Amino acid sequence: MTENVDDILTLLPARLKEARRAQGLSLEAVANLSGVSRSMVSQIERGESSPTIATLWNLTRALQVDFAGLLDSNEAQDRIEVLRDSDVPSIENMGEGCLIRILSPPEDAGGHEVYDIRLKDGGALNSQPHGRGTVEHLTILEGCVALSSGGAREQLRAGDTARYAADVPHAIEAKSGPARVFLIVKNA
Repeated sequence: MTENVDDILTLLPARLKEARRAQGLSLEAVANLSGVSRSMVSQIERGESSPTIATLWNLTRALQVDFAGLLDSNEAQDRIEVLRDSDVPSIENMGEGCLIRILSPPEDAGGHEVYDIRLKDGGALNSQPHGRGTVEHLTILEGCVALSSGGAREQLRAGDTARYAADVPHAIEAKSGPARVFLIVKNA
């Protein structure tokens, strides 16, 4: 474990952010789970504020990480990182009848994100605009979906791939049975 206070203050923000992203949680979700305000979580992750022990305890509990493990300074080594199917972070509270599995590594959040999305019959993922220039690449693995991006609409079936602007309101809907899609979000 890191002994130097300066090292701790340097490592802590990145480790907390990494733990949050590994869980597939937004700042708002961590705030709700921990009781720490969203702005404070953001300030801590940016290294602009040092958390109290109580705040750090609440954050580590919400993120389900070991307090001491956040401060380990193990050097990277040759390895294969495996995330077993049962350990893939999932989000069920976005959309209707929609399970989102986060396949990309936490450090890619906000850059190049990869998702496996399973929609029940009638399920939908309606998204507000992402940052300017964001593009999504959607491949239909199973079933059929209705895709909208701004005013454009398309019907897609298994094997089809669509690329579209995601900096406008957009939606993926399973209107004729369950569907499974593979989604890549490329943020500008």
